[in-house]
Amino acid sequence: MPGHPTPAGPPGFARAKWSIAALFCFLGFQYGTWISRLPALRTRLDLGAGEVGLLLMACGAGAAASFPLVALLMRRLGSRRLSLVSALCLVGVLAALPAVPDYPLALLTVCADGVAVGCLNVAMNAQGAALEKAHDRTAMSQLHATFSAGLLAAALLTSGATTVTASVPAHFAVAGALLLLLLTAARPGLLTDPGTDAPPAGPAGPKRPRRLVPPSAATLLLGCAMAFGTITEGAMNDWSTLYMRDVVEASATVAPLGIAVVSVTMLLARACADRWRTRWGDGRVVRTGSAVAAAGLGLALLAGGVVPTLLGFACVGLGAAAITPCVYVAAAERGPDALALVAATGTTGLLAGPALIGFVAAAANLTLGMATVAASALVVTLTALRIPWRARAAVPGS
Repeated sequence: MPGHPTPAGPPGFARAKWSIAALFCFLGFQYGTWISRLPALRTRLDLGAGEVGLLLMACGAGAAASFPLVALLMRRLGSRRLSLVSALCLVGVLAALPAVPDYPLALLTVCADGVAVGCLNVAMNAQGAALEKAHDRTAMSQLHATFSAGLLAAALLTSGATTVTASVPAHFAVAGALLLLLLTAARPGLLTDPGTDAPPAGPAGPKRPRRLVPPSAATLLLGCAMAFGTITEGAMNDWSTLYMRDVVEASATVAPLGIAVVSVTMLLARACADRWRTRWGDGRVVRTGSAVAAAGLGLALLAGGVVPTLLGFACVGLGAAAITPCVYVAAAERGPDALALVAATGTTGLLAGPALIGFVAAAANLTLGMATVAASALVVTLTALRIPWRARAAVPGS
């Protein structure tokens, strides 16, 4: 039956993994598409750095506002249907962005994007956690690698589109068609009823009231690591092009390579990260990676120039690659409520963090804003020292 999980085993695992991976790729591609055209949107609406920061903050606000509803939507729809519905909403947002006539409507549109991103992020990570649990195999790093692949594909499409036409609507129309094809390919293999779709119901059924349990200290630490890890990742996605163009003074052709370098290194690192997790443990991978990201970006900001900046961006992609997959897995081991909370902090950091960089840039300069990214990676290093990481014995998924 289409969409129904197959019995445990390599064929069922592979089919479900690639379908879930398509969701991660979808989100990266959609996000990278409109973010890579942020300079064009800024020019068309005549926005300053502070207004760009507020625009990105609206996206984070939409994500934060969605989380009280996510648990209800997960119970009503399940992670499979919620993934599909929120993905269709993201296609609609992409179609609407080039048509917004003024700044207030742009804020509303981007806020709607944040709501849909929040829903898809929780649902697809719930699918990934259920996949690992059902088959007792690691896969989350490879799933997150496809998010990076989506970002990379969006950056390359943007670079190609800008050489052919300056029309943002035409570019977004092509991107929307590709997203629909990707969603169609993902749909058949998604898990229908993973354990994270709904909390277990007692004899009284779903109307039984749920008790609110405060999150544990470990869950709060994981949320902190996730928030600052996604600030690091999201800020690079959002501000690397503008930094390359405005501070490093790279050409219009070279400037988009900033996000491409981050995406390539992150993609390659995530493809290998499941092996690293098994060999060295999740805690060591997160601590070492976040330290590399902080040191590499900090040195690049001090050195300046196109080549040092791209090398620093590569350090961020390499070092930050395994942070979110490891934290998601650790949260999933503590139950669906912890997973939902950590996913909430992750999406909020991913979407609201870049706005913070915009406010710092408006108050001081963009170099100091990017230094905030390096500081965020350092916070992850310090937080990871306190998290009780669990040793992993599973063989990485293939």
